[in-house]
Formats: sequence, C-alpha cells, structure tokens
Amino acid sequence: MVSALVLGGGGVAIVAGNANAGQDASRTGQVTATIDCPDVGDKLTAVPDGARAEVDENLARLDVQVADAYRQLAGGQVKGKTQQDALLGRLRDQRGTTISKVSEAIGRSGGRDEGLGALSRCSMKEASAQDDAAADGARSVGLKGGPAKNDFVDITTVRPNVKAPANSAAASKGSFTSECGRNENGHFNPDNVIVAPGVSNGAHHMHDYVGNKTTSAFSTNDSLAASGTTCANGDQSTYYWPVLRLRDGRAERDAKAPGGGQDANVGTILRPKVASISFKGSPAGPVKAMPRFLRIITGDAKAFSNGTANANASWSCTGFEDRQLKDKYPVCPKGSDVVRTFTFQSCWDGRNTDSANHRTHVAFPDASGRCKKGFTAIPQLVERITYGVAPGARFAVDSFPEQLHKPVTDHGDFINVMSDALMARAVGCVNSGRSCR
Repeated sequence: MVSALVLGGGGVAIVAGNANAGQDASRTGQVTATIDCPDVGDKLTAVPDGARAEVDENLARLDVQVADAYRQLAGGQVKGKTQQDALLGRLRDQRGTTISKVSEAIGRSGGRDEGLGALSRCSMKEASAQDDAAADGARSVGLKGGPAKNDFVDITTVRPNVKAPANSAAASKGSFTSECGRNENGHFNPDNVIVAPGVSNGAHHMHDYVGNKTTSAFSTNDSLAASGTTCANGDQSTYYWPVLRLRDGRAERDAKAPGGGQDANVGTILRPKVASISFKGSPAGPVKAMPRFLRIITGDAKAFSNGTANANASWSCTGFEDRQLKDKYPVCPKGSDVVRTFTFQSCWDGRNTDSANHRTHVAFPDASGRCKKGFTAIPQLVERITYGVAPGARFAVDSFPEQLHKPVTDHGDFINVMSDALMARAVGCVNSGRSCR
C-alpha cells in the first residue's frame, strides 16, 4: 500500500535551494530537519517497455520508504544524532534492496545497468520552517512544513527581467487557444499519470485539471481518447497543475485525505480567476505537429531538493508580468492578481512521446529560439493562471511534504490528446500568423 507521503517518481527530500538557506533559516528563527535522498527516477535514461510496470512499482516503494522515514522525523519520533543515524541506516538498507529490484527488472528486459546502486544513501538536511497560520493544520497531522516568510517578496521591488528572443524573418507568429474553463466541474485528484501511472496518490499533492474530464492515475491513451472535455473546441488534452491554497488554517474538504491534510497540504483551495491555455509559434521558423499522446512536464516538483536544473516556475502579478520570480512567491499590490505562468518545452526529438525520466524526449530552444540538433520545433504550450489573493494574504502551492511548499517546486503537466485534425488546424494557425480558437 502506498503511504500517504509517497513522492512520485523516486525518493527525494528537502535540501536548501541555495547557498543562503542556512542563513535564511537563522533569520526566521525556525528550522526543520528533513531527509535528502537521491532521486532514482530522475537518473533513469532508458527503461524497456517490458520492465516499465515493475520499475514504476519499485519507484513507488522507494517513495514509501522515504515518506515513512520523513513521517517519523517530522512527527518528532526521532531525536538526536544517534537516532537520526539509525533512521538513515535503516532507510539505506531498504532503498538498497528496492534499487536492486529496479536494476534487475531493467536487466531482465535487455536494458543496461544504470549504476543505480550508489543511490541508496540518504542524509539529513535543514531548511527554513513554516511560520504561517496553517502551521496548526500541518501539526494536526503530525507534520511540519513551509512556506517561510522569506519565501515571499513584494513584486514592486523586483526589477523587470523578462527578455524574449527576436523573431527571424521565418518566425511562426500565430497562436491557437483552447478555452477549457477553470475547473468549474471540480476535477481534483492527487495522482500523476505521467510520473506515477497506476499509483493512487502518486503525486501526494492535489492537482487542478482542465480539458480531459477523466484523467487519473489509471488513465490510458485509449481512455483519454474516449473521454469528454471541458475545452470548447473539442481538445481532449489533459492539462493539470498543483492547486494553490490560502494558508488560512481552515479545513478544506480534503483535510483528512491523501494529497490534502494527510500530505501536509492544508488550507482553502483557490479556484483560478482565469486559466488560459494557448499554443505559440517559434521565433526561428515554422512548427510541426505534436504527436498524439505526447507527454510533457515543465518544472520540477522536487526542485528544492534536486536543484534548479529542471525548475521552471514563473510567479508574478498582473500589471507586473515583465518581472518573473522563480524561487519566491509574489506579494501583489491591491487590485493586482497573482499569476502563475507555465511555458512548456517546444522542441521534440521526433520519435518518442515520453522518456524514462519524462524529460529527455523534449527540450527548450536556445536563446535564439532554435532547437538543438535532432530536435524539431512544435507549438509551445503556455498556461497562464491568475488568482485573486488579498494583499498580504499567505498562500502556497501544494507540494510533496518534504518540499516545504517552496515556490521553486511549481510545475505543470500536459498530455496531448488533440485529434490529428485539430492539431493540424493549430499548426496551420501558428505558422500562418493567425490567432485561432
């Protein structure tokens, strides 16, 4: 059975996101210990189809092991270095056995040794602790977590920092918009069918969904293709992201449920004011059609521990969107809304609809807007989500408990389920410079 604290895609934990984290913790006067383990799923480069189910099962088991250890630590059951060392020793042994099963499954299906054996060892880390009104909600389930005061910054103090590459003469300047609503039908779950297929609560934070009406951990390409959609143009694609909550200490409907209170995600879920789904062109030239069932993840739900190599969070405020924050939440002035922007990878390898670590089959273009060798430009998905938040109100994105609700962990997920005809229409609009819906 998957623990309520399972981390999708491999055991990870909290590490300070920058070299000043220790100083930040000392300034807030509050620190929390957590467990740092290498992310096994992120290290996979190739998993044969015959091994995929067994590998996914064991990655989920790694998550259980880390989660159970973190539960003991966060619940105050482990005190002092001796007990911490003993906890880490047990965790290392458990992980070693499970990682061996991952390697064996890959080997039996003809894959190569990924050298995963060295990833069993974990360590303790410290980071700034939670200090907002939702602390009581987190403690009520025996957990601690962020965000901390120093995770917020006044947007008016941030200098403009957005630069766009110049368009070439051959640039594709059109756009295609899917009007999919803002989850008025209440489609929520803590699953992640891309990273943890077949694992209930594989994300361990609650997701907002628009588009495809049936997406869950147990969705298949066939079930997605047979589903209805909230998109007005018939786009059956699935678009999802972690919910944003007011950290108001109030009990939401998931206060005692997986992905909610059981995973230290507490407070009132905010419904977006607007959730804009659009596809843009390339400044370097025309784009080609995405394949149906292409999967893309932008950002990294574990960026606070993994580092920022795959982080792609963009936080801002209406009226200030030339100032994008990667590792801070914005404090917006009166009359200005909080904005989350997800700009997805727009270069595709031309072969694969997914990859072992769910990343290497797609890429971002370079600074000039060009795709690297072997990759081709596809329409770039841009999601812009706005929320009405009172000035000074504390809020946070749902996260794995160990990630302390840090803004750098924000991320978006997408599965293209457009029909071939609709995708062809989108590409035609983008390449011809038209704005279509």
